[in-house]
Amino acid sequence: MITISNSLSFFRAPLAFLFLQGNPTLRLLAIIFAALSDCIDGYLARRYQSTSRFGAILDPAMDKFFVYFALAIFYQEGQIAGWEIAAMLSRDFFLCLYGIIMMATRRTKLIVFRSVRWGKITTALQFIVLAGLVYHVSFSWIAFAAFVAMGWLAFLELFQLAPAMVRAK
Repeated sequence: MITISNSLSFFRAPLAFLFLQGNPTLRLLAIIFAALSDCIDGYLARRYQSTSRFGAILDPAMDKFFVYFALAIFYQEGQIAGWEIAAMLSRDFFLCLYGIIMMATRRTKLIVFRSVRWGKITTALQFIVLAGLVYHVSFSWIAFAAFVAMGWLAFLELFQLAPAMVRAK
């Protein structure tokens, strides 16, 4: 279903391709517009009651595409190390682990596609780090350790939500 909120989510994909240009201003604008569209799309979906399972999957998928694409460009340019990328993407590792555990315990019907607080905070921090990388800002290992901690917290938050979903039924 194509809605305004889903269109804003799709908008992040072509924005990522601006990273192919070496222009720092274009890259920073792409990050700003990606972050704004990420903030606005969910609000509009709730405001106009156009939330959908498709949109709940599309929004984080476009976030991931944008961040992965930008990180790949920065890695190719030598601005970020592989371990730093791994730390920034550790939340996604924890999400996959959550999915594997849910499948192994035959609880996949309990999975609800919705954002969690620590996931949103991680995405915001990813956009901040990307903006810093545009201007060659060096980040401490503590910033990357924070990504791992937030990934773990998102993992725990998902398990905390699962029992509440069972009680709600």
